[in-house]
Amino acid sequence: MGNAFNPSAGKTGVTNFNPEKDIPSLEGKVVFISGGTGGLGAESAKALAVHNAAHIYISGRNRKAAETIISSIRHRNPKPDVTFVELDLSSLASVKEGVKKYFKHDRLDILMCNAGIMAQPASLSKDGYEIQFATNHLGHAMLIHELLPVLLATAKKPGSDVRILNLTSLGYAFHPPSGISFAELSAHKPMTRLLMGGWVRYGHAKLANILYASELARRYPQITSVSIHPGTVYTDLCIGQPWYNRWFIYGACYLQGIKLISPDQGCWNQVWCAAGAKKQELANGSFYLPVGIEAFETLDKTAQSEKLGKELWEWTEDVLAKV
Repeated sequence: MGNAFNPSAGKTGVTNFNPEKDIPSLEGKVVFISGGTGGLGAESAKALAVHNAAHIYISGRNRKAAETIISSIRHRNPKPDVTFVELDLSSLASVKEGVKKYFKHDRLDILMCNAGIMAQPASLSKDGYEIQFATNHLGHAMLIHELLPVLLATAKKPGSDVRILNLTSLGYAFHPPSGISFAELSAHKPMTRLLMGGWVRYGHAKLANILYASELARRYPQITSVSIHPGTVYTDLCIGQPWYNRWFIYGACYLQGIKLISPDQGCWNQVWCAAGAKKQELANGSFYLPVGIEAFETLDKTAQSEKLGKELWEWTEDVLAKV
């Protein structure tokens, strides 16, 4: 994999970014963050709430954790209303029902598809799809699908600036040689692999996040859709891994000269792409490294493939239509 894991070397992004000072007022805007009850999602919600968004939705499974985050947000700035959307991204029906039950606005300016799982054992979701692909891609695809009408309606409003962010990872490079394994997914197989199986499945899902953001941009250019890598961050996604996975992550970072960062700084790339960057500063459909480094050209040919992006979109639409 080599340099694939440090493509930002030698590149200059947005220096001295400070979310408190460099994000403009979000007054009147509505934000939805998946996985907003912890880690980077929670930090993103806190960072954006400071700038007076009209309403912030945070989704997840843990109501108690959500209440803690909402209390923290209100302590810093009582102005934004915050709603917890209880849903399970690994269940397409749960996502669909959660949006219908909790989302009550006629506008949505920022959709941050942040939640995810990493390097999990081979298993299937409730819908019968490999669990990492189901959670990281299909759950977010359903979320986008359900919220797309209001996103498109918002994009028609004067002065609108609607954005969708897909969090991905440089770990996408572990994807199978074929790119997306439609045959295994459609056969409801857990994608078992003798070597590095958890990472191959993770790369498979993270590749889908990149392809889907690019295809969204092609199909709906009135919405700015990008994929982003947050960096390697001290969140439960990383430090909650078994020891052998943690050592793999730490070793890869050490060899590449990559520093692990805290969650409050780890959210900077996504909040910059969500609200800190001006619309004209973002390349629609592209991929960003922290902070604000446009790096689509560093992705492998599979991740850049328009053909594969179209195939993924059509396959995903068929899956969602069955729910």
